[in-house]
Amino acid sequence: MPRWKKILYSVLLVAVLAAASWTAWTVFRKPEMCADGVEKKGGECIGVSAGGYDFGSPEIAEVSRAIARENARIADEPHVTVAMMLPLQSGSEALRRQMRSDLQGAYLGQLEANRGEGEPPRIRLVLANPGRNYGQWAAVSDTLVRMAGSAEDRLRAVTGFNLTLDNTEKAVERLTEHRVPVLAARISGDQIANRDRGEERFPGLARIIPTNHDAAQALADFNEKGRRDSRTVLVYDKRVDAYTESLAEAFGDIEEVGPSGPAAMPFESPAIDEAGSTGNQFAQVANNICDSEADTVYFAGRSMHLRIFALKLAEVGCKGRHYTVISGSDAASLQLSMTPGNWEQLRGEDGRPKVSVQYAAPGHPAAWEQELKRWRREHGTAEPPEYLTQPKAALDTLNKWIADTGETWKTPAAAPRLEDSRAMLSYDGLVTVGKAVHQAMGDGTRIPSREDVGNQWVLLQSQHRVPGTSGLICLTSGGNAYDKPAAVVELDPGGKGRGKLRFIGLGWPTGSPQPKNCVIPSGQG
Repeated sequence: MPRWKKILYSVLLVAVLAAASWTAWTVFRKPEMCADGVEKKGGECIGVSAGGYDFGSPEIAEVSRAIARENARIADEPHVTVAMMLPLQSGSEALRRQMRSDLQGAYLGQLEANRGEGEPPRIRLVLANPGRNYGQWAAVSDTLVRMAGSAEDRLRAVTGFNLTLDNTEKAVERLTEHRVPVLAARISGDQIANRDRGEERFPGLARIIPTNHDAAQALADFNEKGRRDSRTVLVYDKRVDAYTESLAEAFGDIEEVGPSGPAAMPFESPAIDEAGSTGNQFAQVANNICDSEADTVYFAGRSMHLRIFALKLAEVGCKGRHYTVISGSDAASLQLSMTPGNWEQLRGEDGRPKVSVQYAAPGHPAAWEQELKRWRREHGTAEPPEYLTQPKAALDTLNKWIADTGETWKTPAAAPRLEDSRAMLSYDGLVTVGKAVHQAMGDGTRIPSREDVGNQWVLLQSQHRVPGTSGLICLTSGGNAYDKPAAVVELDPGGKGRGKLRFIGLGWPTGSPQPKNCVIPSGQG
């Protein structure tokens, strides 16, 4: 054999052996673990934990340990598992504080389900991290499906879901096709929902906040009357994003722009949590708005970009006019990212706001007290309706849990805060899951199946409604919240110092409050 062939065959043999060794190493190597049940993938800690792991986010360490303690307390009692699924790592301090609020609400809801209601079975809460933007949704969803079939774990519901993304939709679809009940606490996009009285794309899905369409209708019910078409404009993100797409469509339905009104103005962001060139784009958009009569902007975009837009609109200083920017539920996180300098930018030299941001929040801690005061001013000694009194009682219960767990939080700044509604919605989600599990259990001793729990969603209405801190929760045949109120909230720069979130009223998607006792009218659910 020629020498060159021997060399070639030797090289090929070495390459084949190296490839085989690499394949064997990747198949049989022990995965790098961050914690029990949590694997390191692409620099993130992905998986499901029940043992107090903080996923590398120190802001959630205290609440993660508190959940683990409650899990240990009920370990020897009849219990089922509920998973809280949302991204739990971020390089942004503001986003990590949001995670803390989400988990604190879930923990307090777990306490209410286990100790407040006190009915069996107890709720064991686990944390499921699908990675940034739900990028590892498939692996985590498959783990949860296995847990649903496990006699040891007995997973009976998955809640959380704080972002309306294509990956979120895929995760919900994977879980529900395996008949794992899903209670979506914060996603507002219209795409991740079942049609009422129609085919269920997501069997066993329930949602406890209005869709973007319903929230837009609630805003219209509250304050759109009297707005002139020539003074409104739609600004929307054209990046592919299920939340912004459905919000732009919803705003487009209610924004009656006439021939004299400015055309809709697009921008394009690089990602949910990246600014990119949006600042430059917004400078151009703001100048175009200045040249129009518009003073009301419907903004279909994420919270990060809403902040940049509001600041740019204030910076341009359009002829001394005041602007109101109206957006969706993602704006509930805006206050957390505002600096003292940002608040100052939104104020004019006279101390009055140049730009106010208004949005349909899923809830607000001042809503029920203020609405009850308004009711009593208008109706005197008449008995207030239950759609006001029962949510107020639920909020009082949540505040009691916050007070009772005060020693859990190392500093007052780390204690649960309700202004951004995140803790309220997560709490409502766990309470709703708890009620479904307890009703499925009935008077028997058999632990309910996942089908038993999923079948309960559509029964949560009328006498079995859930008094949530964000409003009465009554679910339609498609598992959607019927006529759930939106708390219309305004980001008010104020006269000096830090601004505040100011509750200004309730809006109702149907144009009027929920019917008595959450009885859903025929043909509407």
